[in-house]
Amino acid sequence: MLRLILAFILAASGLAHAQNYPTKTVRLVVPLVAGGPTDLLARLLAQPLGERLGQQVIVDNRPGAGGNIGAEMVAKSPPDGYTLFMGTSGPMSINVSIYPKIGYHPARDFAPIVLAASAPFVVAVHPSLPANNIRQLIALVKSRPGQLNFGAVPGNAAHLATELFKSAAGLDMVFVPYKGAAPANTDLISGQIQLSFASTPGAMPFVKAGRLKALAISSAKRIPKLPDLPTIAESGVPGYEASVWYGIAAPAKTPPDIIARLYKESAAVLQDRVTLDKMDTNDFVPTVMNPEQFGAFIRSEIEKWGKVVKSTGAKAD
Repeated sequence: MLRLILAFILAASGLAHAQNYPTKTVRLVVPLVAGGPTDLLARLLAQPLGERLGQQVIVDNRPGAGGNIGAEMVAKSPPDGYTLFMGTSGPMSINVSIYPKIGYHPARDFAPIVLAASAPFVVAVHPSLPANNIRQLIALVKSRPGQLNFGAVPGNAAHLATELFKSAAGLDMVFVPYKGAAPANTDLISGQIQLSFASTPGAMPFVKAGRLKALAISSAKRIPKLPDLPTIAESGVPGYEASVWYGIAAPAKTPPDIIARLYKESAAVLQDRVTLDKMDTNDFVPTVMNPEQFGAFIRSEIEKWGKVVKSTGAKAD
């Protein structure tokens, strides 16, 4: 009887907590440097989410170790809804396979809230490269094995997407590691490297300015924003698909009612026309999934990229 009373008290306390949530500022941790796509999307969502919650949502950048530092910090934070994670493909699905040891597990130590958006990669090359489509690029690389290079952050989504492309097309290219996407873009624009799989938000401004040349997009289907840009799959590499994605999660054991509230308000923000217009301007593709769907998606992504890491031998360092 005493156990039943205690259980009732705890359940009632948790419900009251969820009904009153939030009563203070909510922190949205971005595990990467300011200025990149993940940070951009987090800041785009934070203000309207805060308005709907009735409390300020602040963005807190905690970069390092490919996103592992920020991810571990959130995973070990109190599960009370006041520390959230702006997760992305690397720390939420890739790092568990590519790093020898990380201090969390993405499928075990987080409570998924919402998958917010995705951004396919653009196969971007220096304008001087004599290739105007994927078939020409493949032929060029095969005619010059080990001579052309590509840049990426070791172990991140763009790196593995390129390794998957190399493996599927049977290519021999040299990997040049970078600490961030921005330095890789800078060297690609200057011609120091020849190719990069860059996210649409990071690449398209330079493509539109004529400083980079876009050959294809990495999504399974063409996207409405770039209807004339073919996919890699339809350009000679059947079945190829890779995108970077972004979602919000909380520490595991966060009360279900708080997760439900956060999903409800986040989904409303992601369906708002003002938000959608801003996402479109910055080349994000809205990809809303609820907590259950997002959790299943994370597990499938862990399996997918684990196989890529194993088959290609990709490393983070």
